[in-house]
Amino acid sequence: MLIAIPVDSKSQNAKITPRVQAKTWAVVEFDEGEIKSINFSDSFEDAFNESGWIDFVVLDNKFENYIDIMEYGSMVLVRRAGQDDIELIIEGFKFKELDEIGL
Repeated sequence: MLIAIPVDSKSQNAKITPRVQAKTWAVVEFDEGEIKSINFSDSFEDAFNESGWIDFVVLDNKFENYIDIMEYGSMVLVRRAGQDDIELIIEGFKFKELDEIGL
């Protein structure tokens, strides 16, 4: 499964950021309860086109524009306080500790 996250750098330690401030998008391949790989794309659209599909997108806050992401068929989730880097966000995903958009 592929999870896309807008982040501030192309680094394993990158921090989530609002879409309009994102320097890049981390695309995490998550399988069998662990991170298999992390790749970076310039935009969500590039990430989607390069991979052919993004299962989930995790956004920084519930006030961000997400309609265009849903039009691609991706499910949109929002991080919780303290989940600020890729590893913590994926851990939150693993344990269903992310919020659905609109809740």
